[in-house]
Amino acid sequence: MKIINDLYDYEPKKIVQDSDVFKFSLDSILLAEFVTGVKPNDKILDVCTGNGVIPLILSNYFPNKIVAFEIQEYIAILAQESLKLNNLEDQIQVIQDDVKVIHKYFPGNNFDIVIANPPYFKYKESSLINENREKAIARHEIHLQLEDLFRTVFYALKEYGTFYLVHIPERLEEILYLCEKYHIIAKQIQFIYTKDDKEASMVLLKCIKNGKNGVKVRNPLYINNYNSYKNIFRR
Repeated sequence: MKIINDLYDYEPKKIVQDSDVFKFSLDSILLAEFVTGVKPNDKILDVCTGNGVIPLILSNYFPNKIVAFEIQEYIAILAQESLKLNNLEDQIQVIQDDVKVIHKYFPGNNFDIVIANPPYFKYKESSLINENREKAIARHEIHLQLEDLFRTVFYALKEYGTFYLVHIPERLEEILYLCEKYHIIAKQIQFIYTKDDKEASMVLLKCIKNGKNGVKVRNPLYINNYNSYKNIFRR
């Protein structure tokens, strides 16, 4: 069922969702909050935008133009409806297509910042996946594998551009391998914990295309200690 919700702590913004298909989650909020230091003329690309929550949150902080790719037609329609509802159609563009064909829309080395909340889980025909097709595509690498993502980011980013990624810690070794392979060098790593006595549930990375080696692991963030995530990395 299609519904209109408040955009969490970012009032008066609203977001269009479908409770049966796709609703944004905490990882998108934290990833959007992790994006800092945006310059006035920076061009921003959001990969796997879903219903557009990351561009909507970023528009709360930055007036920059944002391009967002979403492969699923219905989910892209939800994102476009949210843009119209919030009068953001001039700032944010949603493209309903596979981001792997971004070369059809933009030349290489075009964006200053790329942001991605991609599918987390590898996919095989034997994999147990959600019967709901939209949810399965959002969670499993059915259309976009991790290496596809890095290949796309390398194409899209300008020299020394910044890549922000949220993923699961279990795949960090693979992520760091691809960082080296595609010269998108990890500069900051932030582990997220939902409870003090549990393992990390998420990892955020800030990477620089052709950056110098040297990574900073930030202090762990225990999100159960917060009532609001707004400005959580700016405190």
